[in-house]
Amino acid sequence: MKILIPIKRVVDYNVKVRPMADESGVDLNNVKMAINPFCEIAVEEAVRLKESGAAEEIVSVTIGSSASQEQLRTSLALGADRAILVESDAEVEPLGIAKLLKAVVEKENPDLIIMGKQAIDGDNNQTGQKLAALLGYPQATFASELSIADGKAVVTREIDGGLQTVSVNLPAIVTTDLRLNEPRYASLPNIMKAKSKPLDIMPAADFGLDITPRISTLKVSLPPEREAGVIVESVDELIDKLKNEAKVIS
Repeated sequence: MKILIPIKRVVDYNVKVRPMADESGVDLNNVKMAINPFCEIAVEEAVRLKESGAAEEIVSVTIGSSASQEQLRTSLALGADRAILVESDAEVEPLGIAKLLKAVVEKENPDLIIMGKQAIDGDNNQTGQKLAALLGYPQATFASELSIADGKAVVTREIDGGLQTVSVNLPAIVTTDLRLNEPRYASLPNIMKAKSKPLDIMPAADFGLDITPRISTLKVSLPPEREAGVIVESVDELIDKLKNEAKVIS
């Protein structure tokens, strides 16, 4: 079984992001970048499936600039066998990403696609669902457990009312939730081995797809600072302020 793992380069989750001076976007100068945390979970799950004997090959893929090779090499150090960079200097939206991934899937013919449910920068939670729609594949989103048997993926999903277990025929798309696993750290020997693993670069323009953005960013700014709270001396004073100042009760 071949597993395809789409990943994304994002600002490290420990970094406090700041808008640019002209508020045109997020300031990425000298900012630490990393694999999107949900994508790390997807890589870890694929590696565990391979270690259990359920998979033979893991291919990681990302759409982004040449700088994204760093995150692909990280995925190789974590256990992926080879990587693909669909190179584009433009910011690609979820629909455009799904179109490009569809072309990669048709080329690679994986049996299973595991990807993060969302990226921590855009928080769109769209790419997995759009890719499934374009491919006509079954999908199981928000996975907290995953097992493979008899040509099917059995997935426990986290939903508002609790847990739901579904079975989907392969090939299929699974998107990962936080509780699926805890990603490992890349060891130094594996980091060194990753440098010699195959990494193919394909210009996005070569696919001949329309990935024109449909959305434009007008402004990126910090939220307004919260005003200091007021300490009241009694319940009567609290009720008076809620009624006459905040006007949230009558």
